[in-house]
Amino acid sequence: MTDKFEFTSQEREEALALHSQIRQEVLSSLVEGDEEKMRKYLSSYIEQSQIHRDVFGLNPILLAFQTAALVVEEIGLKRDAVLAILLHPSIEDGHLTIEEVKNEFGESVARILRGLQRIQELYKKNPVVETENFRNLLLSFAEDMRVILIMIADRVNLMRQIRDTENAEAKKEVSIEAAYLYAPLAHKLGLYKMKSELEDLSLKYLEHDAYYHIREKLSETKKSRDAYIERFIQPVSEHLQAAGLKFHIKGRTKSIHSIWQKMKKQKCPFEGVYDLFAIRIIIDAPIEKEKMHCWQAFAIVTSMYQPNPKRLRDWLSVPKSNGYESLHITVLGPEQKWVEVQIRTERMDEIAERGVAAHWRYKGVKGETGLDEWLTNIRSMLETSDGLEAMDQFKMDLYEDEVFVFTPKGDLYKFPKGATVLDFAYHIHSKIGNACTGARINNKVVPLRQPLQSGDQVEIMTSSNQKPRQEWLNIVKTSRAKSKIRLALKETQVKEGLFAKEMLERKFRNRKVEMEEAAMQHLVKKLGFKETSDFYRQLADGTLDVNEVIDKYIEIQQGEQPITGNNVAQTAADFVLDDSHLSPLTTHLTDDVLVIDQGMKGVDYQLARCCQPIYGDKVFGFVTVSGGIKIHREDCPNAPELKKRFGYRIVKAKWSGKGSSQYAITLHVIGTDDIGIVNNLTSIISKDERLVLRSINIDSHDGLFSGNLTIMIDDNTRLESLIKKLRTVKGVKQVSRI
Repeated sequence: MTDKFEFTSQEREEALALHSQIRQEVLSSLVEGDEEKMRKYLSSYIEQSQIHRDVFGLNPILLAFQTAALVVEEIGLKRDAVLAILLHPSIEDGHLTIEEVKNEFGESVARILRGLQRIQELYKKNPVVETENFRNLLLSFAEDMRVILIMIADRVNLMRQIRDTENAEAKKEVSIEAAYLYAPLAHKLGLYKMKSELEDLSLKYLEHDAYYHIREKLSETKKSRDAYIERFIQPVSEHLQAAGLKFHIKGRTKSIHSIWQKMKKQKCPFEGVYDLFAIRIIIDAPIEKEKMHCWQAFAIVTSMYQPNPKRLRDWLSVPKSNGYESLHITVLGPEQKWVEVQIRTERMDEIAERGVAAHWRYKGVKGETGLDEWLTNIRSMLETSDGLEAMDQFKMDLYEDEVFVFTPKGDLYKFPKGATVLDFAYHIHSKIGNACTGARINNKVVPLRQPLQSGDQVEIMTSSNQKPRQEWLNIVKTSRAKSKIRLALKETQVKEGLFAKEMLERKFRNRKVEMEEAAMQHLVKKLGFKETSDFYRQLADGTLDVNEVIDKYIEIQQGEQPITGNNVAQTAADFVLDDSHLSPLTTHLTDDVLVIDQGMKGVDYQLARCCQPIYGDKVFGFVTVSGGIKIHREDCPNAPELKKRFGYRIVKAKWSGKGSSQYAITLHVIGTDDIGIVNNLTSIISKDERLVLRSINIDSHDGLFSGNLTIMIDDNTRLESLIKKLRTVKGVKQVSRI
């Protein structure tokens, strides 16, 4: 836009009227020369600058006058706040600097402008405004509480002015912020009128139909509603006077926003909201008689109208944590309509109305510990003094124990004061934390132990070579980060333990010693370790020597096992066949011959129990640590691991001869649990004279059965024939060899 900024005649008239109104209110607080300097700056700004209207087409200088009038009338702010508001457009446009403002109007005005500027910078980070964290960050950013008050007033004014705007998207965004950010802030500060206006206007712009539906309903019933409130109050007033109480009564209708929230919560139409009316009885009583008089009024009201006991709220006997005191009861008034009655004293009402945040907890807006007490005196302070000395005590020491920081994308996180870059990294994700080497804070590289400050924008730097260290536990402040570091350290120890275990197994293989798990566990205990992980960790860091461990292992093995032909290697020339070495389930006859390695026969061997090889199976031999040979099937479940880890101890083996011995094999059978199916299976086995059924174990469940059959058999050819026959039995689903 290059056209020179021009006021419309209507805008000029309104600005002059507002100037006169504001001047009258703040004249007593102005310093000599303020008016002349302000007039000079504004005139220069209008004449020399290319002032642009905002996205709604509004005049920024007129908006500033409107906001200034609002903070003067509604909040009671004086000179410093008004000057800051009027000068802010010049600062934003670069026509004026804060340093120049400080020199001309003093540090207090400059302080407010610095706060407003910091808030603008915060907004540029695009954080999610619908969060309690963001509201608290705004508060912690405000060096001067007047910054927050000006922000709220500015948003109320903006919401008033955008009624007829055509920029629907911007209007929606502004309204959402009003509902989720500014209304709760106003509520916290006790600015209830502004809070209600923000809520109603945001509802009007965001949910147009709902707003006008409720407003029309209220308009239709206004006369009758006012008359009803009068009918309710009059007899109550007479009875209270008769009891000798000093009081006054206020009657009101709930706000449109409040009614809409009740309609949504209760899922009912307008007519279903039964407590549209609220009556407040405020009693003038000395402090020592407050409770007595309140309960007396309560007794009078409930004797006249039927109370709803479920709706009784006694914050008189036990005040709320924020100091709010009152009696609330909902009664059934004339014409069977429900009316909420609040009973309190002048003192209680004054506290509730002056920003103790009496209602915002009640309405579900959660706050931070200590916030209530800190905000209690804000309104009183504003009414009594606008000086910098009075404001200094409210600078936000409330949040001295918390910091709020951003991710590069604008997400906002809260941490305890003293939290570091490493805390932030682990808050994002465990993997980010484990690989963290440092960060860029506001584009400046810092180490991982760098403390975080409110408003920092943090970008974590990582490295694939980084891993958690024990000393990290002393760097982080949050329990979340500590627990994740401990978990990562434990996982690292497990990985190092696995590495040490693999290294030990490799050394065993190199020395041609078989490492058995049971024997290793025995060795670990002998060496004084309670946990195997500790043993392997000491191996990993070199505290234990691998060769010494293997020597100790062999020593224990030789010292605890008897020296027999089974565990002492023999040459072929020394070999004498001893039938006692054979498996009890296997009978070797002279016709069965197992040829091992390069044509060697008569070598002592055992058939592995894991796969139960029989004559005719494709097999291989495995030299055990004791020197004996175990025969495994080629398709043994353990074969791949044995060949992979102990390939140097594998020897060739094959069957020769006639195959006249009998071997125990186990078949696993699954099928439908039909009557007689077990008999059908066993009858097939019994028909063959050369088959012996040694055991049968069948389980039945939900119409199915599964079981194991242990059978003595000659060779794998006969076994294959048997399996085929069993599969033909009606109801059998599966037959497999174990």
